[in-house]
Amino acid sequence: MHPELLSLSLFMLATSCSPGPNNIVASYSGFNFGIIKTFPHMLGVIFGFTIMVCVLNFGLVNIFKIYPLIQEILKVSGSIFLIYLAYKISFSSSLKEKEKDSPLKFIETFFFQFLNPKGVIVGIIIISTYVESGKNFLNHSFWVIAVCFFSAFISITFWTLVGKFLRRFATNDKFIKRFNYVMSLLLLTCIATFYL
Repeated sequence: MHPELLSLSLFMLATSCSPGPNNIVASYSGFNFGIIKTFPHMLGVIFGFTIMVCVLNFGLVNIFKIYPLIQEILKVSGSIFLIYLAYKISFSSSLKEKEKDSPLKFIETFFFQFLNPKGVIVGIIIISTYVESGKNFLNHSFWVIAVCFFSAFISITFWTLVGKFLRRFATNDKFIKRFNYVMSLLLLTCIATFYL
């Protein structure tokens, strides 16, 4: 067992459950498309984030330390993708448009985890802090990856349910339009926090 399992778990829950690109888009999707249609998005986040942490753990974190420019390129690429998502969310406002639109697919959210600045930063911090090199490397790696998986599951499920719950208050197109504008604005705010 990891000697700092409680600290590790609390850190991951705090960072994964706080508002961020994945959670905001999950709420938007749960609100507009429901839980079943959001399920591929949820799986993409859960498995994408976990695989990204594995990749960081087994070497990529060292490459980022040697070549910090790579991390900056990922941050800019992720920000551009989030601006696109904010635009898409902002203009999918009416009930008729909602029927034509579709939620993000598994493959889109899976690969976004490697561009998500918040997720990559959290991954680097957690690997640097909680994985000891040497004889405990594999044991620590196992616990960190397991905690990341369960935290991603709890977080994305919670935020999808929040969106689904808020849907009960959506009585007209005006409410839906305002909700989507708020989600779009929150995504843009996330981008700003990456550069502060």
